[in-house]
Amino acid sequence: MGWNRKVLRVDLTAGTCKEEPLNMQWAQDYLGSRGLATKYLVSEIDPKVDPLSADNKMIMATGPLTGTMASTGGRYTVVTKGPLTGAIACSNSGGFFGAEMKFAGWDMIIFEGKSPKPVYLFVENDKAELRDAGHLWGKSCWDTEETIKHELQDPLVRVSSIGVAGENQVLFACVVNDLHRAAGRSGVGAVMGSKNLKAVALRGTKGVSGIKDFRAFMKATTDAKKVLADNAVTGQGLPTYGTQVLMNVINEMGALPTRNHRDVQFEDAGKISAEAMAEKRPSDGKSQLVTNAACFGCTIACGRISEIDKGHFTVKNSPKYWGASGGLEYEAAWALGAANGVGDLEALQYANMICNEQGMDPISFGATVGAVMELYDMGVITKDILGIEAPFGSAEALAKMVEMTAMGEGFGKEIGQGSKRLCTKFGHPELSMSVKGQEFPAYDSRGIQGMGLTYATSNRGACHLRSYTVASEVLGIPVKTDPLTTEGKPELVKAFQDATAVFDSAGICVFTSFAWTLADVQPQLDAACEGEWTMDKLNEVGERIWNMERMFNNAAGFTAKDDNLPPRLTTEPAKVGPAKGLVNGLATMLPEYYRIRGWTPEGEPTTETTARLGL
Repeated sequence: MGWNRKVLRVDLTAGTCKEEPLNMQWAQDYLGSRGLATKYLVSEIDPKVDPLSADNKMIMATGPLTGTMASTGGRYTVVTKGPLTGAIACSNSGGFFGAEMKFAGWDMIIFEGKSPKPVYLFVENDKAELRDAGHLWGKSCWDTEETIKHELQDPLVRVSSIGVAGENQVLFACVVNDLHRAAGRSGVGAVMGSKNLKAVALRGTKGVSGIKDFRAFMKATTDAKKVLADNAVTGQGLPTYGTQVLMNVINEMGALPTRNHRDVQFEDAGKISAEAMAEKRPSDGKSQLVTNAACFGCTIACGRISEIDKGHFTVKNSPKYWGASGGLEYEAAWALGAANGVGDLEALQYANMICNEQGMDPISFGATVGAVMELYDMGVITKDILGIEAPFGSAEALAKMVEMTAMGEGFGKEIGQGSKRLCTKFGHPELSMSVKGQEFPAYDSRGIQGMGLTYATSNRGACHLRSYTVASEVLGIPVKTDPLTTEGKPELVKAFQDATAVFDSAGICVFTSFAWTLADVQPQLDAACEGEWTMDKLNEVGERIWNMERMFNNAAGFTAKDDNLPPRLTTEPAKVGPAKGLVNGLATMLPEYYRIRGWTPEGEPTTETTARLGL
């Protein structure tokens, strides 16, 4: 449908909801979703604003392919200045909420100010109003969604909300929609909580219209779906095993960060893998994995639906966790498991459910627990401080810490500040495995060199989804590169970063890029959207978005010194596996990356670059 051409501006301070036209010149320059919402944000806020102040804004945005028959066209993004990092935050989610926003007739919702009391936004097609949420404050995401649907007497309403973690401003709180899909990283849920905004409920019945060339769009989307179906990863691996298919693969490569990156292989990886999720348990003869699941319009269906062992110590007295629920994906299983040395699959599923229920990013939470366990191992954090024993490998400690953090109790308040602030407070900032304050995902950059540059230069702090060089370095997509060398990685990272910006901004899932290149996306966009959408234009749009985000961060105070990795990754060689003896070669890659980006040696876009991109 391209764009609805409508923006909903919600002034939480005044309690008003107003319609305004979408800036169509910006739509041509920034496409939609991530790119377009970021353009709005950077045009309207001071880069140095306190992320948790009323002066920060939060934007929920769809892309031009959101809600259409393009495969995976159900994505939306939440864009704001992130409290975990102080950098640009753009967090992407699937499920059905994004499509519903499009069906209601809106491209974007901009939230500004702060409500004097808890509220939620209800949108029904053209009608939008803020409603009292005093009775919802203190409720989980799960209970909030159920309560709103019951009050509205409409089970088809789509709800996006925060749990107690967002209310308490846990700095890695997320925004959860459809019970277990989330705009998960950088603390977007804490910003929502700071504004006293509990939830957004949408009901859209307008459907989609306005495709520029419907016949061409039908052909382009049909052809693209065949590419996904015929690909081994998107047609077989992800539907069967989900992202968890990677657990054993990355472990064997010697690139699975273990015990706060002390190690690069986890001896119990097999116990928390996709294969383990599908095995029948001795306790009850059932497998944890119940089925796979798909977001709106998705032909891949990588989502997991799981059921925990009812006799497990975490839930044996808590029947509300016995039913089928969102299951472990690779990043969560790694962060809750290998990062802490925990090989108890059921404990990981329990922690994952709490993160979904109360709205927390399991990556930052789990990685922060890894730092806590290392500090405990060193004797810096003791049982008296923490309230529990917390050695590496303790499933009991993991379960207790996820409860404490979600509810803001005891030492959980410290964990909720993220590993950078926690490790600095206890005198060991070097033990925070993060960039710009955001914790690493599940790839050790000594064993996958390109990911080191990816993490260091990611505009939202350490992130794999901004430049998934694992596709090339491990899976050979689109070409195979050597994961143990730095050669060619600056060019690879830039190419992935620019392309991913287009995928995100189009409103489709980045997992399609296991099979698709921009050449598969281009005909879909060109048929859907007004104007000419050539490959050259898309490449330029991706580069423009990346540089815009970088310029915001520079204005917020970030410099080349922040494009760095913890000393562990650049000075402590991998002990085992294919990368044994290697550290990450960031120092070799970074200057070349700046050069091909058209940036100064200080990491700032040159005047030539900004002029060429119209920034």
